[in-house]
Amino acid sequence: MPYEWKFNPRPYSDAEAANLLKDVVSPETADWHYNRHHKGYVGGLNAIEAQLVEADREAANGNYSHWGEAKRRFPWNHAGTVLHDVYWMNLGGDGDINKAPELKKAIEENFGSVDQWRADFHKTAFATKLSGWGILVHDQMYSGRLLNVMVDEHMNGAIWGGIPLVACDMFEHAYYHKSGPDRNSYIEAFLNNLHWERINAHFKKYQR
Repeated sequence: MPYEWKFNPRPYSDAEAANLLKDVVSPETADWHYNRHHKGYVGGLNAIEAQLVEADREAANGNYSHWGEAKRRFPWNHAGTVLHDVYWMNLGGDGDINKAPELKKAIEENFGSVDQWRADFHKTAFATKLSGWGILVHDQMYSGRLLNVMVDEHMNGAIWGGIPLVACDMFEHAYYHKSGPDRNSYIEAFLNNLHWERINAHFKKYQR
């Protein structure tokens, strides 16, 4: 039997999302983005799992095979699912980092100050292509540091062994309905809406 991936609930209802996230995205985007885009990645994972059961693994090659193409699309859908889970977990707060004492201390140690981290994160997110993410990553496996990284699509440029803590979706569908091409205002609104208590709990869960 193929493995079944789950479409995880957000930490708030669809009705609550429209109000909680209104300063970041339009109510329509809060719905479309979760219930169509995000859900689509989970559906993609499950379709791939089913295809891998049926595909002829022995026909795999470096050019084209059904099995090989399913394997190539797996990271896109998996990373898209994980990063959207983090994105929704991040949002719905008041942006007060003092509610995240452990992570605030780590940010200050790694970036000098919260303001310096925020400026670096903003520019990292802004500098992505029109299909990518700005992500605060805990490089747990290698250096133990906190890093702001720029990821194209969902997975190109990802840090191996890194735990995503803050993930800002910079695909145009995430913000265009409300902010149009004004990426700066979207990023600022995202940062001002962060739910640092949830982010801090996520950080502590994986802290070594």
